[in-house]
Amino acid sequence: MLPVSRTLRLGALLTLPGLSLPAQAQNTVTLDEVSVVGDGTGAPPGRGGFGVTSPPGSAPSVIENPVGQIVTPISRETTIANRPATSIGSVLLDSPGVTVRQGNGARDVVISIRGNNARSTGVTKNTVVLEDGFVLTQPDGAARFDLVDPRAYSRIDVFRGPQSALFGNYATGGAIAFRTRMGREIDGYEIGTDAGSFGYLSNYFTVGGVSGPMEISLFASDVRANGYQDHSSYNTQTVNLLASYTPTPDNRFTLKVINNDLQANIPARASLNQYRINPYQRGCASAATAAPGCVVYTFANNGAFGATTPVTAGEVGLRRDDRRTIVALRWEHDIDARTTWRSQVGFDERNYDQPFYTSAGRGSLPSYNVLSDITHRSEIFGLPAVSYAALSFSALDAHATTFNLRPLAGPALGALIGDQTAVQTNLGGRARTELALSPDWTGVLGISAENTTITGENRAYAYSAAGRTVTQALADRSFLNVAPELALVYRPNTEWAFRGRAATGYTTPAVGNLFVTPAGVPGNNTQLRTQENLGFDLGTDWTPWETLRLSVTGFYEFFRNELVSQSPGAGLPSYTFNAPASEHRGIEVAADWAFGPGWRATLAYTFDDQVYTRYVEQLSAGRFTARFDRAGKALPGVPAHQLLARLGYEQVGGPLSGVGGFVEVVAQDGFFIDNANSLKAPGYALVNANVHYVTDLPGGYAKRLNLYVECRNLFDRTYAASVQNLANGLGATTGLPTTAASLANVTGSIYAGAPRTVVAGMKLSF
Repeated sequence: MLPVSRTLRLGALLTLPGLSLPAQAQNTVTLDEVSVVGDGTGAPPGRGGFGVTSPPGSAPSVIENPVGQIVTPISRETTIANRPATSIGSVLLDSPGVTVRQGNGARDVVISIRGNNARSTGVTKNTVVLEDGFVLTQPDGAARFDLVDPRAYSRIDVFRGPQSALFGNYATGGAIAFRTRMGREIDGYEIGTDAGSFGYLSNYFTVGGVSGPMEISLFASDVRANGYQDHSSYNTQTVNLLASYTPTPDNRFTLKVINNDLQANIPARASLNQYRINPYQRGCASAATAAPGCVVYTFANNGAFGATTPVTAGEVGLRRDDRRTIVALRWEHDIDARTTWRSQVGFDERNYDQPFYTSAGRGSLPSYNVLSDITHRSEIFGLPAVSYAALSFSALDAHATTFNLRPLAGPALGALIGDQTAVQTNLGGRARTELALSPDWTGVLGISAENTTITGENRAYAYSAAGRTVTQALADRSFLNVAPELALVYRPNTEWAFRGRAATGYTTPAVGNLFVTPAGVPGNNTQLRTQENLGFDLGTDWTPWETLRLSVTGFYEFFRNELVSQSPGAGLPSYTFNAPASEHRGIEVAADWAFGPGWRATLAYTFDDQVYTRYVEQLSAGRFTARFDRAGKALPGVPAHQLLARLGYEQVGGPLSGVGGFVEVVAQDGFFIDNANSLKAPGYALVNANVHYVTDLPGGYAKRLNLYVECRNLFDRTYAASVQNLANGLGATTGLPTTAASLANVTGSIYAGAPRTVVAGMKLSF
């Protein structure tokens, strides 16, 4: 529960806290913050930082409650505790600005903030991801959510807008900070099981507690499903440990360990026309007997060149076998009552074996990151201030190989077509000051500078009857980026807060971006530049009474050299290019209203308009070459309108005490999937419904029982959950641009979302 709002006084920074109904109300409902302008003076009592309990007098972590940032906290009570949260995507929709796409198999989702990563269908980029203060984004900017099981978390904070001044490289869209449950929150152990449609089964347990200077929480889960598409079964296991040791009041140590193993069958991505005919790719066991609308690949019989055989995803057994392991340690030391120094180091190993679509990728990406920062409370010119400075270093040593696939069950590897080695390092520093200018005004000034170097080699192999040819691409790039930030918050009273912010972000190309050509094959793409954006936010938070909170934010962001990914077609790997200039502008609305005893309404709405302002695309085919001015065209992959609206009720008291439920609508506008804006993916509106029951169990061994059942996509709508952008082209014989009808037949784009799905579960707390 967040603290009750209070009037700002000189000597403390601004607080925009949670709200609760008066104590004498029949039912007590606590509203979480829908936007934070922060105070920087500390977390809620008993929690001074990420994953460790620090004394109330110690200096807070700067990302615990930063002034001027646009942040939406998502709480466990409203989004996780009483529902079968099968992936993190359904949870994050509570924040405006968030777009969710189905990833490649299992519970993998691709998250975008303000449309910054909406064009990706593989990994999450342009967003820094943290857990308990430790960075989960690897040094190449990639973050995956396979390892994220929503049941492990007590709260998730979504930072929206350019954040490089606070988080460094890759924060052009924002950041997501996960917080696992602390030992004292659990205080015992819990076991639970969820089961539902399409063979879904999740077994999990949590244990946690405090003993003297030690505090520990451990979460583990095993999740399996047959999948709602042909050839989409999976199983994944997750272990998540958070432990802290406080030998003295001034010294705290925190250990973080995460391990995730994933085995998933991968269905084919359909064209728009195939999606309309056979959205779930059923009846696609073999190419010879494939039903209408099945995606069929053609693989070279010898795995290199020559005669080919048509196959389906199930016929050859396309799949993913991945493992991710993270081990990190932090030491926090209070130098004095106003100053805290933190140092942490983390090791992150990502191994993957991914034979799916038209090739097989294998790689090992070990990385580590080091961060040392200091937070100090002081006075500047007699005004209260919280100052922060940090130095960071991260490195990735990658080796990846790519093979053709052969038309045999297995899947069977063919010839080697790519061999890539690379080292990427990021070295940077950042500083920030939050200054209470008066009882009503708070200012923020921040800046970061970071140097990124990428050195590597890619060998691309091509085969013909004449033999093998080798093409070598070398990368030796260095990027120096600087990101300032300025924010101002005005709070005349406890009902109103007004905020303005100007901030910058940067994202350097990743190693993988440099070695995939526009043809979708391994090769030279090393000319890519850093993506940069300058964003302006204006917003207000209005709390007319304790049961209503409304937040409205307008944003306008100017991008230079925006990194845009799209597919060249037919299941080929996506390639990345720089769009010289573009603009993103929109409005975000969040509301939480406890309008009657037990009743609560939640709203998260985003309007996001993104257009190219300077980009000339050159297309070639055969003897033809043409240039097309895309200025004024919408960026592909970004829906203009998104909405989550939820109405819930919780019964407190009486014979039905503990019974609750909600109905929610998730809606998304259609969007273009090509630069010429000739083809559009359909929008959708889905209805989800939930009923749950929570009761304490007095006098027994168990303390609490949770029962719940949820139906997602209640009206069984067919919708596109993931759409890969497609490259425009020219006719090889006519030189004319490809038509919308032609693009609608290009495979490798669409995954259908889940049909009507029912999942029920129970949890016992001891």
